Amino acid sequence: MRIETIIVGPLQVNCYLLICEETNQAAVIDPGADGQRIVIALEEIGCSVVAIINTHGHFDHIGSNRRIKDVTDAPLLLHAADVELLRKAQMHAAVYGLSAEPSPMPDRLLKEGETVTVGNLTLEVLHLPGHSAGGIALKVQNHIFVGDVLFAGSIGRTDLPGGDFDQLVNGIRTKLFVLDDATIVHPGHGPDTTIGHEKLHNEFVGVGA
Repeated sequence: MRIETIIVGPLQVNCYLLICEETNQAAVIDPGADGQRIVIALEEIGCSVVAIINTHGHFDHIGSNRRIKDVTDAPLLLHAADVELLRKAQMHAAVYGLSAEPSPMPDRLLKEGETVTVGNLTLEVLHLPGHSAGGIALKVQNHIFVGDVLFAGSIGRTDLPGGDFDQLVNGIRTKLFVLDDATIVHPGHGPDTTIGHEKLHNEFVGVGA
C-alpha cells in the first residue's frame, strides 16, 4: 500500500492518493481543489483510478471531483446524508468569499459497514456524523482516513449545517478510539497522528476530556 498526500486549495485540504502497489489501482480521497496537480501526480505514478471518495460534502473537499472524474471516469462515492451539501457547495463556498467547481452527483452512496475495494485493498466505511451529517472515515489495514472528524489535537467544527458536537465526540470515542493505538490517522487538514496519541492528548475527546 502506498499513500501520497497532496495539499490543495486555499483551506489546505489533504487530498490522498491511496494506491494498491500489487495492482496499481488507486482511490482519490477528497480532491478538494487543484485538480490538474492531482491529475499530474496520478500520471506520474501511472496508476488506474477506480474510485473518487469524499469523506464529506463540504466545498473544500469536493472542488476537483469533476476534473478527476472527467479524466479517470472513476465512480464518485459519498455518504447519502451529504448529497445536499454537495449540491450546495458553490453557495457555501461563496459565504467565505471562495468558489468551488460544481460536482457531479455520486455514483454510489456509502453507508456504515460497507467496503470499497481498491485492487487488493479493502476500505471499511465508518459513518461518523457530527461535523456533517454524512461524514465518514475509511479504514484500511492500520490506517484510517477521517476527513474533518478528528485532527491532531483537535476535532472538526460542529457549528456548520448538520453539525452536532455530542454526536461527533460519541462517534470518535466509540468508533475510532476502539481501534489499535498504533492506527495511523490521516485527517482532512494538518499532520497525521495516531489513535493512541489522540486518546492521551486530545483535549476535546481524550482521556482527560
